Amino acid sequence: MTYAAPTLARPMVKRLPTKAILAIFGLAVAAIPAASLFAQDRVSPYTVVETGQGFERLQDAVNAIGSNTGTIAIAPGRHEQCAVQIEGNISYFASEPGSAIFDGVTCEGKAALVLRGESAEVSGLIFQNMRVPDFNGSGIRLETGDLTVAQSWFRDSQQGILTGSDGSARMVVDRSTFTRLGTCDGPGGCAHSIYTGDLGHVRITNSRFEQGRGGHYVKSRAARVDIASSSFDDAAGRATNYMIDLPGGASGQISNNWFVQGADKENYSAFIAVAAEGRQRSSSALQVLGNDARLAPGVSRNTVFVADWSGDMGGIGDNALGRGLSRYEVR
Repeated sequence: MTYAAPTLARPMVKRLPTKAILAIFGLAVAAIPAASLFAQDRVSPYTVVETGQGFERLQDAVNAIGSNTGTIAIAPGRHEQCAVQIEGNISYFASEPGSAIFDGVTCEGKAALVLRGESAEVSGLIFQNMRVPDFNGSGIRLETGDLTVAQSWFRDSQQGILTGSDGSARMVVDRSTFTRLGTCDGPGGCAHSIYTGDLGHVRITNSRFEQGRGGHYVKSRAARVDIASSSFDDAAGRATNYMIDLPGGASGQISNNWFVQGADKENYSAFIAVAAEGRQRSSSALQVLGNDARLAPGVSRNTVFVADWSGDMGGIGDNALGRGLSRYEVR
């Protein structure tokens, strides 16, 4: 039986308009008419919009921008390319969302895009089949700087987005999809759909997580985590764990999301876990409200919506919970 998600928007919390979200980090490409992106060089797969210069290799386009601010327009098609950004502020932009596919090629044994500049923005791209020997193959590996991702799709890889720890960095993910990601096959532990290190702020909105293949759907060690108006469809997941794991605790809000827990779980004891690896920071300012959570059709078990190892939360707000779910438990 197919269990379709309802409309993601809910009335309890007003959603920030997508344009406003992207404006936070200055997504310059939003103002560029798509028809003009390839006007100066229609044959090159990678065009630096500000100069009109085309390149055959993504890395050469990145190097051409260097420490400056620039936009790389990426032509439709399948790209067996990767790049490392070591400086500057770069936007990676597909003329039509979903028209450019980065397929199976990683740099430094990490990801299709390895980012350690001042900032990066990714819009309209597909990342698939990313696998590396240490089981952390990702579409995007953020090591330093800010990151904004919009209208992108991560699928059939070991991880979708993986970050290092940069306490001053902010990451926004909006209108993106994460499909058949995660694994616990590696000797170093599990990979996840999104796994962030100790960032300053992580915001995920209007996005979909589905059909996980191990690990968690979102695991974040960020100081503040806001996850809103997104869906977590675990009905076809395999050997998955938590849907949201905040292992050291966090402030922020988890609101207006839709959760379904499937049958094939490595750990079904909770949907959301707070401070399961130790109380690194207070979670007293973390709010969980306005969510809809249930078990998939045919699944019968008892579980907990929010499990709190910190003891800071003192409970959660109003959420619509299906059969077999307890609201909140201190562990």
